[in-house]
Amino acid sequence: MNANYLFYILIGIIFLNFLKDSFLDYLNSKYFDKKPPKNLENLFDKDKYLKSQHYKKTQYNFNRFTSLFGVSIVLLFFFFDGFKFLDEFCRSNFETEIVISLSFFGLIFLLNDLVNLPFSIYNTFVIEEKFGFNKTTIKTFFFDKIKSWIITILFGGGILSFILFQFETMGKDFWLIAWLFISLITILINGFYAQIIVPLFNKQTKLEEGNLKNDIKFYSKKVGFDLKNIFVIDGSKRSTKANAYFSGFGKQKRVTLYDTLINKLSNEQIVAVIAHEVGHYKKNHIIFNLTFSIIQTGIMLYILSLLIYMPVFSEALGIDNHSFHIGLIVFSILYTPISELFSIVFNIFSRKFEFQADSFASETYSSNFLIEALKILSKDNLSNLTPHPKYVWWHYSHPTLSDRINRLQ
Repeated sequence: MNANYLFYILIGIIFLNFLKDSFLDYLNSKYFDKKPPKNLENLFDKDKYLKSQHYKKTQYNFNRFTSLFGVSIVLLFFFFDGFKFLDEFCRSNFETEIVISLSFFGLIFLLNDLVNLPFSIYNTFVIEEKFGFNKTTIKTFFFDKIKSWIITILFGGGILSFILFQFETMGKDFWLIAWLFISLITILINGFYAQIIVPLFNKQTKLEEGNLKNDIKFYSKKVGFDLKNIFVIDGSKRSTKANAYFSGFGKQKRVTLYDTLINKLSNEQIVAVIAHEVGHYKKNHIIFNLTFSIIQTGIMLYILSLLIYMPVFSEALGIDNHSFHIGLIVFSILYTPISELFSIVFNIFSRKFEFQADSFASETYSSNFLIEALKILSKDNLSNLTPHPKYVWWHYSHPTLSDRINRLQ
């Protein structure tokens, strides 16, 4: 393949992906002013609904600007040999290929994060603040950022170092060992996320004794679900938005409730939310999602092993020295259509699983309390009640609130 031809294929993929996202966002924005579905007509009063529309439009305009800015930076980086400059800079300061690649990706990560930092600050302290969601202080924001950098350096750098070492020592067969290693890391993170990652950002405390804990234990015993670990997380430290999630396997499994969730919902509504999460576990959705992720990673690494040695990858970016890091940059762009396809398939299954978990909660506890909980959370989060069907199909991992209520009723 001609290097010049490949260069414009890369530009085409980047630009077409941007157009696709922009078009879907535009379609979705055209539905902002639609009347809510009949089963949600009374969810918002007039002022609250106007506020939710304003929030959606503000986020849309903000995302439209940041997307345009982001793709412009990427295209400028391509047309003005940004990757070549970084490659030469790293080679002039380091000697071994592994260190050169690590420093290259480190600079890419740092530049990307610094470029996005002003937008993240604006979104948190202007938009989210304006609509009453933000509780994050400047100190917390920047401490979170520093901790995220440290985690990326330790975990990301460690994984990348291992892959680079396998690439140098095993050649094309590196993908298999890399896949097994990443799969192990994925399983460990899924199993111990609450013990390893969460404490770095949030305080977790066991749910105190009382009616809520008794109700949860009674329900879990009723459905034969051994749930001893029930934790509360200080989500209100950063936002008024509420959430709950299930994590871990075996004896490590736990349900984590945001303190904002406990403050907004009744005990019965909280148990209904937990029943939904238990449904995911009982229906083996967590295992499916984990397996799907591992298989997807394996396919990606295998295809990468077939293409990474092609000199045209480096030549397309104007670089004479063929290297893993340049090959990975080119491959990641070429892989975008396949990645999008996997994302669509995952979302289709995910929406199906949400219906199944809702059904489990309805059968084992109460559909009415779950509906009430979903309505309260959607109302308080100013959720979009009228998303465009095509946007939902492509991007939503959960069914729309209206569809979930229709199924539950």
